[in-house]
This record gives sequence, structure tokens and C-alpha cells, in this order.
Amino acid sequence: MPALEIAEIFKSIQGESTWAGSPCTFVRLAGCNLRCTYCDTAYAYGPGEQTDVDSVVQRCAAFACPLVEITGGEPLVQDVVPALAERLLDAGYTVLVETNGTLPIDVLPRAAIRIMDIKCPCSEMANRTRWENIEQLRERDEVKFVVAGRSDYEWSRDVLWRYGLAKRCHAVLLSAAFGVLEPKTLADWILEDGLAVRLQLQLHKYIWRSDARGV
Repeated sequence: MPALEIAEIFKSIQGESTWAGSPCTFVRLAGCNLRCTYCDTAYAYGPGEQTDVDSVVQRCAAFACPLVEITGGEPLVQDVVPALAERLLDAGYTVLVETNGTLPIDVLPRAAIRIMDIKCPCSEMANRTRWENIEQLRERDEVKFVVAGRSDYEWSRDVLWRYGLAKRCHAVLLSAAFGVLEPKTLADWILEDGLAVRLQLQLHKYIWRSDARGV
């Protein structure tokens, strides 16, 4: 089995998704097929540390945490990621996979929870979205939009309504781009439109420095 390219593996408090606040082991993979304008993990563009699946599972076991998130970068650029997710599931972990939604998500095992980050226009990567992935969403999956301004909000709102996202998955998350859009402003827009979404804050950036690694 090919080796994975790993940027870092660490234990922290989950800062995003409906799992926010939970202790979580993060497996951050190196490599990404996008270059979002607001990217806060450019250090994960690669290359990474060559590590086999067994070693990754062993390193996760050392943290003794039942929740594991596979993230990046973009994890699905590495073909061995579905096998890693399967191994972690077999070991009894709850497995989250955060993906930018530009590559097929149906390669992942059914028991993995997919968190699909649909890129808004502010990212300058919205045209890369693989819209077919929406048909693959299941009831435990989540969808996230990072919103940098009013135009991003309206675009996200239109996607939410057009695809009926609130009925396709467990949660739709709207996140204010950190340091760009005030969360209160986004909260006001959500309330005005009565959207069936959750406002998301990047909790780790409020606990630690916004540029801190390994948290």
C-alpha cells in the first residue's frame, strides 16, 4: 500500500463542525489541489512526511481519543485515504473526513462522516466544486461554507435553497471568515432569512492564537 504524506498528527479540541468542543485527534495530510485566498493551512501544501497506514493508526492510538478527523490540505488527493479511514473505523474510532468537495466523496467508506467545505466565491475556487457530490451526502454528513461578505452569504444561501441541503445532511454550517467578517454580522443575516443552518466559529482560533499549529 502506498505511503501517506503527513503534515502533522496531533490531539486538540475540535474547533469546527457539530463536533466542536470535543477532544479530537487530527491527521492532517499534505497536499492540496486548491489555493483558496483565505487558506490558513498553507504549510500543508506539501510535501509531507512519508508514513504508512499502520504507523498513522498507531500514532492515533497513542492519543487514546475516540474521535479522529482526517483533514488537510485536501485529503482526497491521496488515493490511500479511503483505506486509512477504513482502518480507523475498524479500530473503533468515529472518523470525520473534511474535504473541499472538488473530488469524489463516494470513495470513502459509508461509516465515515464527510464534512464537505463548499467553496464560496471569496475563495476564488468556487468554480472547482464537484456538484455531483451533493447527491452522495448522507444523513450523518455535514456541509460547510466559509463566508467573507454579503455576496458570499447570498451565494451560500442560494446553494442551500437550490439543493435542499438542510434535508440532505445532518447540518449546514456557515462560518465567518476569521478576521474578515464579524460573526455578529453573519448571525444577523442568518436570523433575518430564517435559514436552517448553524453559525460556526473556529473555536480553536479563539482558544489559541489564530496562526498556532498543532491545535
